[in-house]
Amino acid sequence: MSVPPPAEPEAPRPNFVVFVPDQLRADALGAFGNPHVSTPNIDALAARGTRFEQAYVQHPVCSPSRASFLTGWYPHTAGHRSLTHLLRPSEPNLLKILKEAGYHVTWAGARGDTFAPGATEVSVDEYGFSETPSHAGFGSEWPDDVWTRLFYRGRREPAAAEEPPDFDEAAIRTAEAWLAAPPERPWVLFVPILAPHCPFEAPEPWFSQYDRDAVPEPVPPVDDGLEPGFMQAVRERYGIEEVTAEVWREIIATYYAMVSRMDEHLGRVLAAVDRAGATDATVTLFFADHGEYLGDFGLVEKWPSAMHDCITRDPLIISGGGLPQGQVVHSMVELIDVLPTVLELAGVSAPHRHFGRSLLPVLRDPRAPHRDYAFTEGGFTVEEEPQLEHAPLPYDRKAQLQHDRPELVGKSVAVRDRAWTYVWRLYEKAELYDRLQDPHERINVAALPEHAEVVARMHEAMTRWLVDTADVIPAEEDPRFPEVRLPAPGVRTPAPPQGDPATAGPAAAGDGSADPHRGEEHTR
Repeated sequence: MSVPPPAEPEAPRPNFVVFVPDQLRADALGAFGNPHVSTPNIDALAARGTRFEQAYVQHPVCSPSRASFLTGWYPHTAGHRSLTHLLRPSEPNLLKILKEAGYHVTWAGARGDTFAPGATEVSVDEYGFSETPSHAGFGSEWPDDVWTRLFYRGRREPAAAEEPPDFDEAAIRTAEAWLAAPPERPWVLFVPILAPHCPFEAPEPWFSQYDRDAVPEPVPPVDDGLEPGFMQAVRERYGIEEVTAEVWREIIATYYAMVSRMDEHLGRVLAAVDRAGATDATVTLFFADHGEYLGDFGLVEKWPSAMHDCITRDPLIISGGGLPQGQVVHSMVELIDVLPTVLELAGVSAPHRHFGRSLLPVLRDPRAPHRDYAFTEGGFTVEEEPQLEHAPLPYDRKAQLQHDRPELVGKSVAVRDRAWTYVWRLYEKAELYDRLQDPHERINVAALPEHAEVVARMHEAMTRWLVDTADVIPAEEDPRFPEVRLPAPGVRTPAPPQGDPATAGPAAAGDGSADPHRGEEHTR
C-alpha cells in the first residue's frame, strides 16, 4: 500500500501596504510617462511590480471613490454618491473583511471622509497618529483673490523643531514607528494621505525643485460650444478665465513639488518595511482616489460630474510579495478590482456580492483578458440639491454654483474602452471622444453620423451595466414573519392592581400567532 505524498504546506498569507494619495493624476508620475517630475520611489515600485495603464476610478470625488474601492460596489449600488453618505458599520469593506479574517489592520493617520461613526472601530485594530499633527491648510485664513480661487498657497515655511509635523508627515512617522515592531501575524498597513490634494503648497526643498519655465502648459479649452456646461460656469464663477500660462505653470510646478514630497514619503514607508524584514512577504498597492484638472481646460481642482481622463485615470501599481516584476497591463481596469485582488492574495472570500474582478490573472499574464469597459459615474439629480454641500472659502463658490444651477452637476456616466470614451449626462447632450486620436478628450464627436454605431454600442453597454449593478441583496436574511410585540387593534390590556408587581401577559393577537401564512417561509 503506497503512502500518499505529504500535502504541500500552505503558503503564508502576505502582508499588505495600501498607500493612497489624494487627488493624484496618473500622468504626474515618471512611471506613467511624465518626463518632468521626479518620482524615483514610485518608479522603482512600478519596476518591481505591475503598472496598470488603463485603470479608472468609479467616482471623481474623494468619499464616493473611497467607498467604492473599499466595497467593490459602484457608487450608485448603495447610494454612496456624496461626501456625507459614508460606509456604515453594517456594510462590508475591505479592511473590515481582512480584520475579521485574522489580519491585524492598522490605519496610519486619520484621513477621513470614508467611514460613518462606528465603522472605523469594527474595521481596523489601530487608528490615528503617534505624533499629533498641525492642522494648517484650509482651516487658515484665505484672502479672496485669484490665487485663492486657484487653491494656491505656494512656499510653506518648514515647521520648527518644537512645532508639530503637518498631517502627512505625521502619518508617515506613525507608519515608520509602527513598522519598527509590527505584529507577528499577517498585517495590513493602510496609509491614506492628503498630498497632492490642494491647497497647492510645498516646503523646501521641494518647492524650488522645478523650473517654472520647464514644466508643460495645461491642455487648452476648446471653444466649440460642445463642452459640458459646468466648465465655463466654473471659470466664470471662480474668476479664472484670464489666468495666464505663467500662473498655470506656477501651480503645476507646485503640484509636482507636492508629488515629489509624497514620493519621498512612500519611499520612507517602504524602507521601514524593509528594515522590519518584511519586504519579501509584503504586497504594496499604490493608487489614488481621483485626479486633478491642474489647469487643463482652464479648470482647477475637480467637479462631481467631471469625467475627463485627467480626473478619472488612476496610477494603480501592485508590487512585491513574490508577484511578477516589470510588467505593464493595458487592459481596462476599475479601482473596484482592488478588493477581490487583495482578498484572493490573502486567501479570503468576500462575504458579499460585489462587482470587482480579481487582477491575479493579468498579474500572472498581462495579455490575459480582463474587462471590455471601465465605468465612472458622478453627479446628482436636481431634486437632490438640498443635500449638496455648503462650504467655506475657498470652496464656497464651487458649492454655491451647485445650489444655484444643480443641472450643471447632474448625474453622468463615462464608459471607456481602449479606443473610445462615451459620456452620458442626465441634463445635457452626450459626448464621445476618440481616445486614440484625442487622448485628452477635447473634441466631442458624438453628433457625427460616422460614429453613430459607436455611440449605440457604448450606450447599450452603459444600460446593461446600470441594470446589472443597480443594487445588491444584502447577505443578511430577515425573517418573513417576525414577532411583533404590540397589542392587537382595539385590545386593551388592563393595568395590574396597584402594588401588584406582575406585568400583563402577551397580547392575544398582536404577536403574529394568528398569521395564516406562518410556517410558509420556504413555500414561495
